[in-house]
Amino acid sequence: MKTTFGPAEGPATPNTILEGPADYGFTPETGEYFRAHPPSDHDEVRGDETAGRVVRLDRNRVLVAGPSGLSHLPYPSHGPAPVTGDWVWLGRNRAGEPAVVEVLPRRTSLGRKRALAASIEEQVLGANIDVVGVVVPMDRPLSPNRLERTLVAAWDSGATPLVIITKADLAELADDVVGQVMLHAAGVEVVTTSAEQSDGLDELMLHIPAGGTVALLGPSGAGKSSLINALAGRDVQETGRVRAGDGKGRHTTTSRELVPLPGGAVLMDTPGVRGFGLFDAENGLQEMFADLEELFGLCRFADCAHDREPGCAVQAALADGRVELRHWESYRKLQNELAALARKQDAAARRAYQREWHQNIVRAGLSQRAAERYRHEGGELRGKGRNRKTG
Repeated sequence: MKTTFGPAEGPATPNTILEGPADYGFTPETGEYFRAHPPSDHDEVRGDETAGRVVRLDRNRVLVAGPSGLSHLPYPSHGPAPVTGDWVWLGRNRAGEPAVVEVLPRRTSLGRKRALAASIEEQVLGANIDVVGVVVPMDRPLSPNRLERTLVAAWDSGATPLVIITKADLAELADDVVGQVMLHAAGVEVVTTSAEQSDGLDELMLHIPAGGTVALLGPSGAGKSSLINALAGRDVQETGRVRAGDGKGRHTTTSRELVPLPGGAVLMDTPGVRGFGLFDAENGLQEMFADLEELFGLCRFADCAHDREPGCAVQAALADGRVELRHWESYRKLQNELAALARKQDAAARRAYQREWHQNIVRAGLSQRAAERYRHEGGELRGKGRNRKTG
Protein backbone atom coordinates (compact mmCIF):
# COMPACT_ATOMS: atom_id res chain seq x y z
CA MET A 1 0.00 0.00 0.00
CA LYS A 2 1.25 3.51 -0.74
CA THR A 3 0.11 7.01 0.04
CA THR A 4 0.52 9.96 -2.30
CA PHE A 5 0.36 13.67 -1.62
CA GLY A 6 -0.07 16.39 -4.18
CA PRO A 7 1.96 19.57 -4.61
CA ALA A 8 2.75 21.46 -1.45
CA GLU A 9 4.91 24.39 -0.52
CA GLY A 10 8.38 23.41 0.54
CA PRO A 11 11.96 23.10 -0.60
CA ALA A 12 11.61 19.53 -1.90
CA THR A 13 9.95 18.69 -5.22
CA PRO A 14 7.18 21.29 -4.89
CA ASN A 15 5.54 20.38 -8.23
CA THR A 16 5.60 16.61 -7.98
CA ILE A 17 3.67 13.92 -6.15
CA LEU A 18 5.54 12.45 -3.19
CA GLU A 19 4.77 8.79 -2.58
CA GLY A 20 5.56 6.72 0.49
CA PRO A 21 4.75 3.44 2.24
CA ALA A 22 1.63 4.01 4.37
CA ASP A 23 1.87 0.48 5.79
CA TYR A 24 5.13 1.54 7.44
CA GLY A 25 4.01 4.82 8.95
CA PHE A 26 4.13 7.25 6.01
CA THR A 27 1.60 9.98 6.87
CA PRO A 28 0.92 13.52 5.58
CA GLU A 29 3.17 14.79 8.38
CA THR A 30 5.93 12.46 7.23
CA GLY A 31 5.51 13.76 3.69
CA GLU A 32 6.01 17.31 4.92
CA TYR A 33 9.11 16.15 6.80
CA PHE A 34 10.54 14.79 3.55
CA ARG A 35 9.80 18.06 1.79
CA ALA A 36 11.60 19.95 4.55
CA HIS A 37 14.66 17.71 4.10
CA PRO A 38 15.32 17.36 0.36
CA PRO A 39 18.24 15.16 -0.72
CA SER A 40 21.62 16.87 -0.74
CA ASP A 41 23.07 17.95 -4.04
CA HIS A 42 25.38 15.13 -5.11
CA ASP A 43 25.90 12.98 -8.19
CA GLU A 44 23.37 10.33 -7.07
CA VAL A 45 20.50 12.82 -6.93
CA ARG A 46 18.55 13.02 -10.18
CA GLY A 47 15.34 14.72 -9.08
CA ASP A 48 13.11 11.64 -9.22
CA GLU A 49 13.74 10.39 -5.65
CA THR A 50 10.92 8.80 -3.63
CA ALA A 51 10.31 8.27 0.06
CA GLY A 52 11.14 5.01 1.81
CA ARG A 53 11.69 3.52 5.23
CA VAL A 54 14.28 1.03 6.49
CA VAL A 55 12.51 -2.15 7.57
CA ARG A 56 15.52 -4.30 8.45
CA LEU A 57 19.30 -4.33 8.10
CA ASP A 58 20.84 -7.41 6.54
CA ARG A 59 24.53 -8.15 6.19
CA ASN A 60 25.12 -6.57 2.78
CA ARG A 61 21.79 -5.01 1.95
CA VAL A 62 19.05 -2.84 3.43
CA LEU A 63 15.44 -4.02 3.31
CA VAL A 64 13.45 -0.87 2.50
CA ALA A 65 9.74 -0.21 2.11
CA GLY A 66 9.03 2.14 -0.78
CA PRO A 67 6.01 3.19 -2.85
CA SER A 68 6.22 -0.06 -4.86
CA GLY A 69 6.76 -2.45 -1.96
CA LEU A 70 9.80 -4.01 -0.27
CA SER A 71 13.25 -4.02 -1.86
CA HIS A 72 16.74 -5.17 -0.88
CA LEU A 73 19.00 -2.23 -1.75
CA PRO A 74 22.69 -1.34 -1.37
CA TYR A 75 23.79 0.76 1.58
CA PRO A 76 24.17 4.50 0.83
CA SER A 77 27.62 5.50 -0.35
CA HIS A 78 27.85 8.52 1.94
CA GLY A 79 26.33 9.95 5.08
CA PRO A 80 25.33 8.08 8.24
CA ALA A 81 24.70 4.35 8.12
CA PRO A 82 20.97 3.63 8.20
CA VAL A 83 19.22 1.88 11.08
CA THR A 84 15.82 0.23 11.36
CA GLY A 85 13.10 2.86 11.29
CA ASP A 86 15.06 5.47 9.33
CA TRP A 87 13.25 7.50 6.70
CA VAL A 88 15.31 7.55 3.52
CA TRP A 89 15.35 9.00 0.03
CA LEU A 90 15.30 6.25 -2.60
CA GLY A 91 16.93 6.74 -5.98
CA ARG A 92 19.80 5.28 -7.99
CA ASN A 93 23.49 4.99 -7.21
CA ARG A 94 26.38 5.79 -9.53
CA ALA A 95 25.97 2.43 -11.24
CA GLY A 96 22.35 3.23 -12.03
CA GLU A 97 21.01 0.64 -9.57
CA PRO A 98 18.10 1.33 -7.20
CA ALA A 99 19.61 2.34 -3.85
CA VAL A 100 19.24 4.34 -0.68
CA VAL A 101 20.74 7.70 -1.60
CA GLU A 102 20.28 9.57 1.68
CA VAL A 103 19.11 9.12 5.28
CA LEU A 104 16.87 11.84 6.72
CA PRO A 105 17.64 13.36 10.15
CA ARG A 106 16.12 11.26 12.94
CA ARG A 107 13.28 12.74 14.93
CA THR A 108 13.88 10.27 17.76
CA SER A 109 16.70 7.81 18.31
CA LEU A 110 16.84 4.87 20.73
CA GLY A 111 20.41 3.90 21.59
CA ARG A 112 22.62 2.24 24.12
CA LYS A 113 26.33 1.92 24.80
CA ARG A 114 27.86 -0.89 22.79
CA ALA A 115 28.11 -4.11 24.76
CA LEU A 116 31.94 -4.16 24.91
CA ALA A 117 33.06 -2.97 28.33
CA ALA A 118 35.79 -0.72 26.93
CA SER A 119 33.55 0.78 24.24
CA ILE A 120 32.62 4.46 24.30
CA GLU A 121 30.46 4.27 21.18
CA GLU A 122 26.70 4.29 20.82
CA GLN A 123 24.70 1.54 19.20
CA VAL A 124 21.51 2.98 17.71
CA LEU A 125 18.76 0.39 18.03
CA GLY A 126 16.06 2.20 16.09
CA ALA A 127 14.94 5.58 14.78
CA ASN A 128 11.76 7.61 14.41
CA ILE A 129 10.01 5.76 17.24
CA ASP A 130 6.95 7.32 18.88
CA VAL A 131 6.50 4.93 21.81
CA VAL A 132 9.09 2.72 23.54
CA GLY A 133 7.33 -0.23 25.11
CA VAL A 134 9.37 -1.64 27.98
CA VAL A 135 8.21 -5.26 28.23
CA VAL A 136 8.02 -6.75 31.72
CA PRO A 137 7.02 -10.45 31.89
CA MET A 138 4.87 -11.44 34.82
CA ASP A 139 6.28 -14.97 35.07
CA ARG A 140 9.57 -13.94 36.71
CA PRO A 141 10.72 -11.69 39.57
CA LEU A 142 10.70 -7.98 38.81
CA SER A 143 14.09 -6.24 38.63
CA PRO A 144 13.41 -2.60 39.60
CA ASN A 145 16.95 -1.55 38.63
CA ARG A 146 16.61 -3.04 35.16
CA LEU A 147 13.23 -1.39 34.72
CA GLU A 148 14.57 2.02 35.74
CA ARG A 149 17.64 1.65 33.52
CA THR A 150 15.55 0.80 30.45
CA LEU A 151 13.10 3.61 31.16
CA VAL A 152 15.98 6.10 31.35
CA ALA A 153 17.00 5.09 27.82
CA ALA A 154 13.38 5.26 26.68
CA TRP A 155 12.96 8.80 28.03
CA ASP A 156 16.26 9.88 26.52
CA SER A 157 15.28 8.64 23.05
CA GLY A 158 12.73 11.41 22.66
CA ALA A 159 9.87 8.91 22.43
CA THR A 160 7.14 8.29 25.00
CA PRO A 161 7.88 5.42 27.41
CA LEU A 162 5.23 2.79 28.10
CA VAL A 163 5.51 -0.24 30.37
CA ILE A 164 3.87 -3.35 28.89
CA ILE A 165 3.30 -6.24 31.30
CA THR A 166 3.03 -9.56 29.47
CA LYS A 167 1.84 -13.08 30.37
CA ALA A 168 -0.80 -11.83 32.80
CA ASP A 169 -2.59 -15.16 32.42
CA LEU A 170 0.36 -17.02 34.00
CA ALA A 171 0.57 -15.19 37.32
CA GLU A 172 -1.65 -15.67 40.35
CA LEU A 173 -0.50 -12.43 41.98
CA ALA A 174 -1.09 -10.16 39.00
CA ASP A 175 -2.27 -7.20 41.10
CA ASP A 176 0.85 -7.32 43.27
CA VAL A 177 3.15 -7.39 40.25
CA VAL A 178 1.32 -4.51 38.58
CA GLY A 179 1.52 -2.51 41.82
CA GLN A 180 5.28 -3.06 42.05
CA VAL A 181 5.78 -2.02 38.43
CA MET A 182 3.73 1.15 38.88
CA LEU A 183 5.72 1.98 42.01
CA HIS A 184 9.05 1.79 40.17
CA ALA A 185 7.92 3.16 36.80
CA ALA A 186 7.77 6.73 38.14
CA GLY A 187 4.53 7.85 36.54
CA VAL A 188 4.95 6.02 33.23
CA GLU A 189 1.72 4.48 31.90
CA VAL A 190 1.41 0.73 32.51
CA VAL A 191 -0.61 -1.69 30.36
CA THR A 192 -1.23 -5.32 31.34
CA THR A 193 -1.58 -7.81 28.47
CA SER A 194 -2.02 -11.48 27.74
CA ALA A 195 -1.22 -12.52 24.18
CA GLU A 196 -2.73 -15.95 24.79
CA GLN A 197 -6.09 -14.53 25.86
CA SER A 198 -5.92 -11.31 23.77
CA ASP A 199 -6.36 -9.24 26.93
CA GLY A 200 -5.17 -5.64 27.04
CA LEU A 201 -4.39 -5.41 23.32
CA ASP A 202 -7.01 -2.76 22.56
CA GLU A 203 -5.80 -0.67 25.49
CA LEU A 204 -2.23 -1.01 24.26
CA MET A 205 -3.16 0.22 20.77
CA LEU A 206 -4.74 3.33 22.30
CA HIS A 207 -1.23 4.43 23.36
CA ILE A 208 0.11 4.33 19.78
CA PRO A 209 -0.74 7.36 17.60
CA ALA A 210 -2.21 6.84 14.12
CA GLY A 211 0.64 5.86 11.82
CA GLY A 212 2.98 5.80 14.83
CA THR A 213 5.78 3.38 15.60
CA VAL A 214 6.20 1.45 18.86
CA ALA A 215 9.44 -0.37 19.73
CA LEU A 216 9.47 -3.25 22.19
CA LEU A 217 12.37 -3.66 24.62
CA GLY A 218 12.73 -6.55 26.99
CA PRO A 219 14.74 -9.64 27.92
CA SER A 220 14.65 -12.92 26.01
CA GLY A 221 11.51 -14.92 26.68
CA ALA A 222 9.54 -11.86 27.79
CA GLY A 223 6.77 -12.60 25.30
CA LYS A 224 7.54 -9.89 22.74
CA SER A 225 7.13 -12.16 19.71
CA SER A 226 3.84 -13.59 21.04
CA LEU A 227 2.61 -10.05 21.65
CA ILE A 228 3.55 -9.03 18.09
CA ASN A 229 1.70 -12.00 16.63
CA ALA A 230 -1.37 -11.15 18.69
CA LEU A 231 -1.29 -7.48 17.65
CA ALA A 232 -0.68 -8.30 13.98
CA GLY A 233 -3.37 -10.96 13.93
CA ARG A 234 -1.04 -13.47 12.26
CA ASP A 235 2.19 -15.35 12.95
CA VAL A 236 4.88 -12.92 11.87
CA GLN A 237 7.45 -13.87 14.52
CA GLU A 238 8.66 -17.26 15.70
CA THR A 239 8.08 -17.96 19.38
CA GLY A 240 10.17 -20.19 21.63
CA ARG A 241 9.77 -21.91 24.95
CA VAL A 242 10.96 -20.38 28.20
CA ARG A 243 12.93 -22.48 30.70
CA ALA A 244 10.91 -23.03 33.85
CA GLY A 245 13.99 -22.96 36.10
CA ASP A 246 15.22 -19.43 35.45
CA GLY A 247 12.57 -17.92 33.22
CA LYS A 248 15.05 -17.39 30.38
CA GLY A 249 14.17 -17.98 26.77
CA ARG A 250 16.13 -18.40 23.62
CA HIS A 251 16.43 -15.55 21.13
CA THR A 252 13.68 -16.12 18.57
CA THR A 253 14.17 -12.58 17.23
CA THR A 254 17.63 -12.09 15.75
CA SER A 255 17.35 -8.63 14.20
CA ARG A 256 15.38 -5.42 14.56
CA GLU A 257 12.52 -5.32 12.09
CA LEU A 258 9.42 -3.25 11.41
CA VAL A 259 6.09 -5.07 11.41
CA PRO A 260 2.96 -3.32 10.02
CA LEU A 261 -0.11 -3.55 12.27
CA PRO A 262 -3.76 -3.27 11.31
CA GLY A 263 -4.87 0.35 11.37
CA GLY A 264 -1.61 1.82 10.13
CA ALA A 265 0.61 1.60 13.21
CA VAL A 266 4.05 0.00 13.00
CA LEU A 267 5.78 -2.22 15.53
CA MET A 268 9.54 -2.62 15.88
CA ASP A 269 10.64 -5.93 17.35
CA THR A 270 14.10 -6.11 18.90
CA PRO A 271 16.21 -9.06 20.06
CA GLY A 272 16.16 -9.73 23.78
CA VAL A 273 18.82 -7.70 25.59
CA ARG A 274 20.68 -9.05 28.63
CA GLY A 275 22.12 -5.69 29.55
CA PHE A 276 21.41 -2.10 28.62
CA GLY A 277 24.38 0.21 28.93
CA LEU A 278 23.34 3.86 28.97
CA PHE A 279 24.89 6.29 26.50
CA ASP A 280 24.80 10.06 27.08
CA ALA A 281 21.40 9.80 28.77
CA GLU A 282 21.43 12.74 31.19
CA ASN A 283 18.05 13.98 29.97
CA GLY A 284 16.52 10.55 30.42
CA LEU A 285 18.03 10.27 33.90
CA GLN A 286 16.43 13.56 34.91
CA GLU A 287 13.04 12.47 33.57
CA MET A 288 13.13 9.07 35.24
CA PHE A 289 14.29 10.41 38.60
CA ALA A 290 12.32 13.65 38.59
CA ASP A 291 11.47 13.17 42.26
CA LEU A 292 15.15 13.31 43.18
CA GLU A 293 15.83 16.23 40.83
CA GLU A 294 13.13 18.16 42.69
CA LEU A 295 14.78 17.39 46.04
CA PHE A 296 18.17 18.60 44.77
CA GLY A 297 16.76 22.10 44.50
CA LEU A 298 15.67 22.05 48.16
CA CYS A 299 19.12 21.39 49.63
CA ARG A 300 20.67 24.14 51.73
CA PHE A 301 23.79 24.32 49.57
CA ALA A 302 23.73 24.54 45.77
CA ASP A 303 26.78 22.27 45.50
CA CYS A 304 25.42 19.67 47.93
CA ALA A 305 26.86 16.19 47.30
CA HIS A 306 23.82 14.64 49.04
CA ASP A 307 25.98 12.69 51.42
CA ARG A 308 26.54 14.19 54.88
CA GLU A 309 26.06 17.89 54.26
CA PRO A 310 23.76 19.75 56.68
CA GLY A 311 20.39 20.67 55.23
CA CYS A 312 20.47 17.96 52.55
CA ALA A 313 16.89 17.38 51.33
CA VAL A 314 17.78 13.98 49.87
CA GLN A 315 19.16 12.62 53.14
CA ALA A 316 16.12 13.98 54.97
CA ALA A 317 13.80 12.19 52.52
CA LEU A 318 15.77 8.97 52.95
CA ALA A 319 15.55 9.26 56.73
CA ASP A 320 11.77 9.72 56.86
CA GLY A 321 11.04 7.12 54.16
CA ARG A 322 9.83 9.46 51.42
CA VAL A 323 12.62 8.11 49.17
CA GLU A 324 13.51 4.44 49.04
CA LEU A 325 17.20 3.69 49.59
CA ARG A 326 17.23 1.33 46.60
CA HIS A 327 15.82 4.11 44.40
CA TRP A 328 18.56 6.51 45.50
CA GLU A 329 21.31 3.93 45.04
CA SER A 330 19.98 3.10 41.59
CA TYR A 331 20.18 6.78 40.63
CA ARG A 332 23.72 7.09 41.94
CA LYS A 333 24.80 3.97 40.08
CA LEU A 334 23.39 5.21 36.77
CA GLN A 335 24.79 8.69 37.37
CA ASN A 336 28.26 7.28 38.06
CA GLU A 337 28.01 5.10 34.96
CA LEU A 338 27.26 8.10 32.76
CA ALA A 339 30.01 10.14 34.42
CA ALA A 340 32.55 7.36 33.81
CA LEU A 341 31.53 7.17 30.15
CA ALA A 342 31.88 10.95 29.83
CA ARG A 343 35.38 10.79 31.31
CA LYS A 344 36.36 8.07 28.81
CA GLN A 345 34.94 10.13 25.97
CA ASP A 346 36.81 13.22 27.15
CA ALA A 347 40.05 11.24 27.44
CA ALA A 348 39.55 9.79 23.96
CA ALA A 349 38.82 13.26 22.60
CA ARG A 350 41.97 14.63 24.26
CA ARG A 351 44.07 11.81 22.78
CA ALA A 352 42.60 12.41 19.35
CA TYR A 353 43.26 16.16 19.66
CA GLN A 354 46.83 15.56 20.80
CA ARG A 355 47.45 13.18 17.89
CA GLU A 356 46.04 15.70 15.44
CA TRP A 357 48.01 18.53 17.06
CA HIS A 358 51.22 16.50 16.90
CA GLN A 359 50.60 15.60 13.24
CA ASN A 360 49.94 19.24 12.38
CA ILE A 361 53.15 20.28 14.13
CA VAL A 362 55.14 17.62 12.27
CA ARG A 363 53.60 18.62 8.95
CA ALA A 364 54.19 22.29 9.68
CA GLY A 365 57.80 21.55 10.62
CA LEU A 366 58.40 19.60 7.45
CA SER A 367 56.77 22.32 5.39
CA GLN A 368 58.84 25.01 7.07
CA ARG A 369 62.11 23.12 6.55
CA ALA A 370 61.15 22.41 2.97
CA ALA A 371 60.33 26.06 2.38
CA GLU A 372 63.65 27.15 3.86
CA ARG A 373 65.52 24.62 1.74
CA TYR A 374 63.78 25.69 -1.45
CA ARG A 375 64.27 29.33 -0.58
CA HIS A 376 67.97 28.69 0.04
CA GLU A 377 68.39 26.71 -3.16
CA GLY A 378 66.42 29.28 -5.11
CA GLY A 379 68.54 32.07 -3.74
CA GLU A 380 71.68 30.29 -4.79
CA LEU A 381 70.35 29.76 -8.29
CA ARG A 382 69.24 33.36 -8.57
CA GLY A 383 72.67 34.43 -7.31
CA LYS A 384 74.48 32.23 -9.81
CA GLY A 385 72.27 33.56 -12.59
CA ARG A 386 73.06 37.13 -11.71
CA ASN A 387 76.78 36.33 -11.58
CA ARG A 388 76.67 34.77 -15.02
CA LYS A 389 74.68 37.70 -16.31
CA THR A 390 77.06 40.35 -14.92
CA GLY A 391 80.29 38.37 -15.33
